[in-house]
Amino acid sequence: MNKTLLGLLSATILASAGAAQAQDQFVTIGTGGVTGVYYPVGGAICRLMNQTRAEHGFRCSVESTAASVYNVNAIGTGELTFGVTQTDVMSYAVNGEQDFADAGPQENLRAVFSLHPEPFTLVARADAGIESFADLAGKRVNVGAPGSGTQTSIDIILDGMDMSRSDFALVSELRPDEHGPALCDNQIDAFFYGVGHPSANIADPTTTCGAQIVPITGEAIDAIIAERPFYATATIPGGTYANNEADVETFGVLAALAVGADTPDEAVYALVSAVFENFDAFKSLHPALANLSPENMIVDGLEAPLHPGAEKYYNEQGWL
Repeated sequence: MNKTLLGLLSATILASAGAAQAQDQFVTIGTGGVTGVYYPVGGAICRLMNQTRAEHGFRCSVESTAASVYNVNAIGTGELTFGVTQTDVMSYAVNGEQDFADAGPQENLRAVFSLHPEPFTLVARADAGIESFADLAGKRVNVGAPGSGTQTSIDIILDGMDMSRSDFALVSELRPDEHGPALCDNQIDAFFYGVGHPSANIADPTTTCGAQIVPITGEAIDAIIAERPFYATATIPGGTYANNEADVETFGVLAALAVGADTPDEAVYALVSAVFENFDAFKSLHPALANLSPENMIVDGLEAPLHPGAEKYYNEQGWL
């Protein structure tokens, strides 16, 4: 092969590679703290999507964020393509309530699918004398990081129980990776967290300092669940965490993946097909995903309309 022909061939190969790279489009998934469940779940989705990038041309990256409320707002501004959020936060966004009351209904928000259950979890120091949610009065309580669905949820419970944050001796807004160490260091008496189980953020303080998971039950909680269809009772099985052998009754929501209405159908279709065409692998990537089923994921807890890219795939599968 002469040098001229070799040079032309090399140039062609390089040009083809450059064109392929230029065609790549980037999508981002906003999650939560790196030690929570949202981050590895988002990473699992991106991993599957990137494995088939040559087929669809979308490169997926995961970002650690302040979680639900932040993610919904960031989808609205175009900072994020997708975001994991609590289904109650999704409902409040669509209806312009709670954290979205000033901005009004987020009409651009769309649903992709729901994910794992997220029981509201109250964790207290063993010596704090906290056996129910009402016992938080006069205690030092972490209410979750700013921009999280956890803060939105605890305020709903406080309102339903005729309490407020002012009833706490101290209100802290630590990130999930900070609340366990703060509890064990006696900087706070308890923390409230909406999370899928098992979670490292619960395992650490229960193992390190014998922290106890406290039930969230009672007439006020029953009334909250009755008023809001996205809430449901939940049980954290005994033995999930060290030093907590009994089942703990509480309630909670689902996690869900949201996206903006203006995201191309092709991008959403590529994501959902990557997940459901590799569903067993997806469920194996985190224990919180183990019991998911496609039939439930495409309807349960979805308070925003389905994105057309997701709807197209579900129709093709005969699920809708």
